[in-house]
Amino acid sequence: MQNHKYKKLKKPILLIILVLLIDQISKIYIKTHFQLGEEIRVTDWFIIHFTENNGMAFGTEFGGDYGKLFLSVFRIFAVFGIFYWLYTSVKQNQSKILIFSISLIFAGALGNILDSIFYGVFFNDSLGHVATLQSIGNGYAPVLFGKVVDMLYFPMWKGFLPTWIPVWGGQYFIFFQPIFNIADSAITVGVAIMFIFQKRVFKEEK
Repeated sequence: MQNHKYKKLKKPILLIILVLLIDQISKIYIKTHFQLGEEIRVTDWFIIHFTENNGMAFGTEFGGDYGKLFLSVFRIFAVFGIFYWLYTSVKQNQSKILIFSISLIFAGALGNILDSIFYGVFFNDSLGHVATLQSIGNGYAPVLFGKVVDMLYFPMWKGFLPTWIPVWGGQYFIFFQPIFNIADSAITVGVAIMFIFQKRVFKEEK
């Protein structure tokens, strides 16, 4: 029975590992090949743009150094909480859609917390030069104060909004403006799937 339970965890764990590998390989490549602010324009609406943030998903910020510390600690607890949710969902034989969604959310949350924990310790900063690996203690920030690497930018539409739109009418607008990473994408997709299929995911057991 115990072996069967761990066997059911195999696919979610493989998905988590795959997302983490793609996320971390892309971040480390950008970090070690781009200066901060450098970009490659793939198309008019898809740009690889290297930026870093201290805060939450899609580049939002959160209250300076104390906010950064709080957020990093909160993320660690959240990662443990999400994994426990995944473990109990598998154990209780919950919907495969739910397990798939939680796996994506967990992988995304873990991917970003790895940046916060390790990147400041093992890399120097990227201001005006390409970052390189450093010996422990010579990085740009202590543990939990590393910055999250973002690079995916999709400015699909740029222009002035019609004047008849309340509040924002006549203003210059970019859609989609936030710059994000694979981990952010995994979290977003996981939440979206959970929302779209909520009736199947959270159906009451008869």
